[in-house]
Amino acid sequence: MRAADPPTERTASAGSIAGAASAPGELGPVDVVVLAGGTGRRLDGISKPDVVARGARLLDHVLAGLEKLREQGLPLGRVCVIAPTEVALPDGVLRALEDPPLGGPVAGIAAGLEHLGRCRPVTGLIAVLACDAPSSWRALPVLIEALRQNEPEVNGVCARDGDHVQYLLGLYHRRALAAAVAPGGTPLRDTAVRRALGRLRVAALPVPHGVVRDLDTWAEVRAWDTDAPE
Repeated sequence: MRAADPPTERTASAGSIAGAASAPGELGPVDVVVLAGGTGRRLDGISKPDVVARGARLLDHVLAGLEKLREQGLPLGRVCVIAPTEVALPDGVLRALEDPPLGGPVAGIAAGLEHLGRCRPVTGLIAVLACDAPSSWRALPVLIEALRQNEPEVNGVCARDGDHVQYLLGLYHRRALAAAVAPGGTPLRDTAVRRALGRLRVAALPVPHGVVRDLDTWAEVRAWDTDAPE
């Protein structure tokens, strides 16, 4: 397989992230996969999507943000959360989980794609978010616009935090993403995200740290809980 091209870098200002959503309709609707599984090992085994900060579960911050973008006119389609049945979901939100569970985020993305693929109509674009980055939804308008500007040279766009490419905050063409996480139709398990998605041609978009900030430990949760909202 040909080595992946290095991510192309584009720049987003904090203002453009925080502004109202634009609606580049020519890209069509975007389905969303929200990763909310895992063991919560660094949270003493607590279910990460159910952790409460700033008055709501981490998962609910993401889902509420997506609804806000939808109300602003962003062309969002279905939302599929990758989580076990113990995690409560609002009406209208789909659920999927890799089988067997705990196969890692790459396997979770594959499960979400498979579930969304059974819905009609099938969309051509998939956004990937994680519940432990509760402000990540704010990047979607800029990612959609960046993909519109970069087509057809790339398979997707994703966030960059400093030198780190955040593949789990990205927007991808469905077919390219499916080929990366389930080559030949077989979902990858226990595979590093960079190893799987690093094969894609992506444009990496620097975004404010507060947007990509993830909460993996109780110290990080407490810090985010007491910081002023973005």
